[in-house]
Amino acid sequence: MDKNQCLLILGSQYGDEGKGKFVDLLSEKYDYIVRFQGGDNAGHSIVINNVKYKLRLIPSGIFLPNKFVVIGQGVNVNPKTLINEIHYLNENNFSIKGRLFISDRAHVIFDFHRAIDKYYEELKGKEKVGTTLCGIGPCYADKIQRVGVRMCDLLSKSNLTKKITLSFTTKKDILPKIGYSMNDIPKIVNEYYQLGQKIKPYIHDTITLLNNAYEKKKKILFEGAQGAFLDIDMGTYPYVTSSSVISGIGSGTGISINKITKVLGIIKAYTSRVGSGPFPTELTGPLAKKIRDAGCEYGTVTKRPRRVGWLDLNMLKFSCQVSGVTEIALTLIDVLTGIEKINVCVGYKYKNKILKTILSDELEYKKCKPVYKTFKGWKEDITKVTNYNKLPLNCKKYIEFISKELKIPIKYVSVGNNRKQTIVR
Repeated sequence: MDKNQCLLILGSQYGDEGKGKFVDLLSEKYDYIVRFQGGDNAGHSIVINNVKYKLRLIPSGIFLPNKFVVIGQGVNVNPKTLINEIHYLNENNFSIKGRLFISDRAHVIFDFHRAIDKYYEELKGKEKVGTTLCGIGPCYADKIQRVGVRMCDLLSKSNLTKKITLSFTTKKDILPKIGYSMNDIPKIVNEYYQLGQKIKPYIHDTITLLNNAYEKKKKILFEGAQGAFLDIDMGTYPYVTSSSVISGIGSGTGISINKITKVLGIIKAYTSRVGSGPFPTELTGPLAKKIRDAGCEYGTVTKRPRRVGWLDLNMLKFSCQVSGVTEIALTLIDVLTGIEKINVCVGYKYKNKILKTILSDELEYKKCKPVYKTFKGWKEDITKVTNYNKLPLNCKKYIEFISKELKIPIKYVSVGNNRKQTIVR
């Protein structure tokens, strides 16, 4: 068995770890690049020849010629976002003809899902989660309630009418509150049928496609969205995304998990998160602003400023364990340049005890206070360093401590957002 045939790339924190760069960088060695969960709530930025490109739905591997990209059935697809991204790629001279495949089983996000998302967030008031308002959660809710609409349904007006009518029937009480009624069904059917016709060439049985590719020894890279601590089951519930970030690969693609032999965990050299929820190592004030601005910590999708804080090894030990991480890519370490003292959380103080784990109760988790180990910083510019041994001594000490504590090798060190700004150890 080729241990490199199937690679899973996962974010190990709260998302925004720089997965897009490594999907783009490593895609050169793979034939298929696959998304398996989430939707257009996941922003990915890629820098090519000093030009930044942004995508929310289509896998980052599309920027490389002769690669096939797949949106699996575990992804919720907003057809409007999809069509906009297809136009965006064409306008920037990235050909997608014959290279983009969307699962016929993937569920469809409608505008009414976005309206429901907004309505529920407003109802929660101070307890709101901080969702991106992309309709992801309500779409997954329809899926679980068995009233969802899938990509294959967009290709038949009769099927589409039947499915939307059923969905609306279960929402009769809420429809007036979000500005909809049963009378809107014909209009919605016509609009989304037309969208379906535009994306029809890309809709396929991707389960068979991927398994056939695997049997033919093709190499497949699986691109996770969000991060491990936003996983619906493993994350800081309820401040999480609506999908299985960690374990969704099998159900989201049809490729069984025993075929995944390598898992690359992407870890940011500090921590950031968008929206509400516990954040033991969070920073405020001038230092937080310095890190936020240096790391461009503003949401690709929402544009919201991200919360930032020190690296949390308690979090990382947990996420690497449940994700099965076999090697690490450490990103944005250049952002820490110029900081005199750098803290790393090595445990939590909770009720006069030191915890080395994550509490499931988010109210109790918020009471945890970080226990820090402090490192001396460095002032040297590292953005042009290509050899690990030429990094400043204090920088290497920081990196090697992380690897030792996690007991996982750090294979890549990213010192900038460009492809070339990557040190391979």
